[in-house]
Amino acid sequence: MKKKSLVALFLFALAAFMLFYTPKEDVEYQHRDGFVFGTVYSVTYANPENKGLSVQINNALKAVDNSLSMFNKESTIAKVNNNQPVVLDSLFLTVWKVGQEVSRSTDGAFDMTVAPLVDLWGFGLKNREAVTDVAVDSIRQYVGYEMIELVDGEIRKAYPEIRIDAGAIAKGFACDVVADTLEAYGCTDFCVEIGGELAVKGRNPKGVNWHIAINKPVEDSTCVNSEIQEVVELTNCGMATSGNYRNYYELGGKKYSHTIDPRTGYPVRHNLLSTTIVASDCITADAWATACMVAGLEKAKEWINNRSDINGYLIYEENGEIKIWKSADF
Repeated sequence: MKKKSLVALFLFALAAFMLFYTPKEDVEYQHRDGFVFGTVYSVTYANPENKGLSVQINNALKAVDNSLSMFNKESTIAKVNNNQPVVLDSLFLTVWKVGQEVSRSTDGAFDMTVAPLVDLWGFGLKNREAVTDVAVDSIRQYVGYEMIELVDGEIRKAYPEIRIDAGAIAKGFACDVVADTLEAYGCTDFCVEIGGELAVKGRNPKGVNWHIAINKPVEDSTCVNSEIQEVVELTNCGMATSGNYRNYYELGGKKYSHTIDPRTGYPVRHNLLSTTIVASDCITADAWATACMVAGLEKAKEWINNRSDINGYLIYEENGEIKIWKSADF
């Protein structure tokens, strides 16, 4: 009698489960793409209620723009840079905290106060002018993460000329903000991509991990050539790639990349071509990808090997050949 009761209870539970369970393949995947932060974005997600979340995604991106865009004159970061009174919003404070932590961990290889140097070399808000050693030295005195701090909810600068640039971390953070928005509406399967930075969770429409391509570091400032180096499977993480093969210019027979070393004031010159970092969130991956790209191959390997919160995939040149280095758990 007891055995029959258990069987009946099991069958009842199974029937209830089948009644209310919706197979994943019956959940419709939605897609949205567009242009934001000077680049393109793409969001693919499965909403359990099969409703589009375009408005919510757009609002999340607007919130990041209003906080961290240097091109938005009314943004929080623009007011900080212009020494205007401003209430620091939670998005700005999150990026500030992570940015300063990575700056300390990398001895300034990652440094958001690099903004004046980025402008000087023609990769920021201003048009490029003739760059001289004297010009670089005159600006470097206003670059350094130690010269700016958060005190009682306000940014304090050693010099009013100090300005911050969140471009090396904002896209990754925006991926996380959109991901958090999707999760708040019950989405457990999605891929958020902004300018090559990604936040992924769950499975893709085929029911497997998300398949993400890592591009070959082919020099192409037009961003037309996108050859694939390798495809990786990801879920429940963030991934970011930093490289010098897209954003650069040539002058006097020399190539000048957009990756500026805040410690020297000059664009980096080394054999590391591309750095891809995977972390639990995209803001961390984005910041560390930039730091590794600034520091070069050997220091990047050291950091990645010594940290439990990141994994790396490095593409570099050696004796005219393209080579790859991966961390053990990549």
